[in-house]
This record gives sequence, structure tokens and C-alpha cells, in this order.
Amino acid sequence: MASAPQSKFQQDEKRRDADHVSFLKHRNWRWLKIAVVLCIVTGAGYALIDQEPRPNGGSWYGYTLGTIGLLLILWLSLLGVRKRKITTGHWSLKNWTSAHVWLGLSLIVIGTLHTGFQIGWNVHTLAYVLMLLVIITGIYGVWAYATLPAELSSNRKELTRGEMIDALTAIDRQLESAAQPLDRAQSDLVIAALEQDVFYGGALGRLTGSYPGCTTAKAIKNMASSRSEAEERVTTLLTRRSEQLAQIRRHLRIRALLEVWLFIHIPATIALIAALLAHVVSVFYYW
Repeated sequence: MASAPQSKFQQDEKRRDADHVSFLKHRNWRWLKIAVVLCIVTGAGYALIDQEPRPNGGSWYGYTLGTIGLLLILWLSLLGVRKRKITTGHWSLKNWTSAHVWLGLSLIVIGTLHTGFQIGWNVHTLAYVLMLLVIITGIYGVWAYATLPAELSSNRKELTRGEMIDALTAIDRQLESAAQPLDRAQSDLVIAALEQDVFYGGALGRLTGSYPGCTTAKAIKNMASSRSEAEERVTTLLTRRSEQLAQIRRHLRIRALLEVWLFIHIPATIALIAALLAHVVSVFYYW
């Protein structure tokens, strides 16, 4: 007996369940299984071919692996173009991304077997090293997007970046008023804290979360140990300012960690395609 067709509600529910599955596990690890089979087949072919010397980039099997690797790299590099279109089904972005990750990892096996384990100071090795660099940065990207968004959401506490800045501005207004009764030295500490750019520290500060020149921390450290009521008020506000700065800086650090790999991954991919072009041209020129 034929099964009853699924209702629209059941179809929508099934689609929502699929959307909540990680792209790595998409379709019950479909692309991982394909990548593993591809690695096993190419590895077995390399091991079983009775040829001396062993297959390398200049053998018929090396050309076969090289062609497979080249086509894979060119196809994988199209993910950035693919992201601009939203579709579902077999060619959904999640499906494509899953294939991008697992087939990209399979290139470690395919590319290494293509070299025949022959490494030298030439454009061929350059292409191989760039391929590994692209794969390594891609692995970091997968880790980053699997773990950091939850950390980013937890740090935000339902606040937008603008709202975090607004909260800091509100504390600063209170500090300006509370610091009026202080002596000149203490006032200068507060002024220095208020005048320092929230986003100072540059790329290194954002990535490491280290701000050794923070004037807010310096002001807290140098406030008098025996404090008047006004000094206690200012110290409390400076502490709140420090905590708010810490939240903003954590936000900036997580965002930087999410984005920094792309500044290596994408240029390395472009360089890899250029090196592959030089590799292919030189192979056919000397063939």
C-alpha cells in the first residue's frame, strides 16, 4: 500500500529539523562518506599500481590525480560565488558547504599522492604548500564558526554593539560629573580614561584581547587607597567602565577571530589558483 503524502506541516517540520543539523553532518554525513571513499580509492590505486619508480606527478596516475585535484580546487573555490544565491534541495548552501569542507580535506590525500612524495624548491611544491595553507585555514574557519558564535551571543547578553557603546557612554557621563570634586592628579587620571579611544589597540589588541596601555585600568590602580566618598564613587564608576570595556573588547576579539582567517584563506586560494596555472603550464611545456 502506498504511503500517504506528507502534509505541508510535516514537510516544513522536516525542513526545519534539517536546518538545525550542522552542515558537517548534512544528509547523515553524506560528503564525509564520499570524501572517505575518494581517499580510499585513490590511496588503493597508488598502492596497487605495479610501477617503478612509484607513481608521481609525471606518471599517468599522477596526471589522473592531478586532474581530479585541479577540478576539485576550482569547484571548491566557487563557494564564495555560490553564497550569493539562496536555494534548497540538493544544491542548497548547506549541502554545498558540507561538500566544500569534506572534499577539501580529501585534497590532502589526493594532492600528496599526486606529488609522489617528491618535494623540491619549485612551483609544483609551491602549489602543494599553498593548498595545505588553504586547507589549514579552512579547518580553522570551520572550528571558528562552530564554536565562536555561541560565545559571541553569550558575551553580548542580548545587547547590540551599539547598545554596548551606549552603556559605556552613560557611565562616562556619570564619571564626568562624579570626578568634579577630585584633586588635579586624580582628575587627570579620569580624563585620560575618558579620552582614550574605545577601539584603541589595533588588530593585535583585538586578536589577543590584551590592552596593556588601558588608561581606565591605570586610573583604578592609581586611585588613593584611603578614599573619600567622592573617590569611592569615582572608583565604582571606573570599575563599571572597566567591566563594560571588557565586554566590548571580548566582542571585538571574538569577531576578529571569526574574520581573521578569511584574510589568509581567500588570498591563499587566489595564490593557489595562480600557482596551479603555472604548475600546469610548466608541466605541459616540458612534457
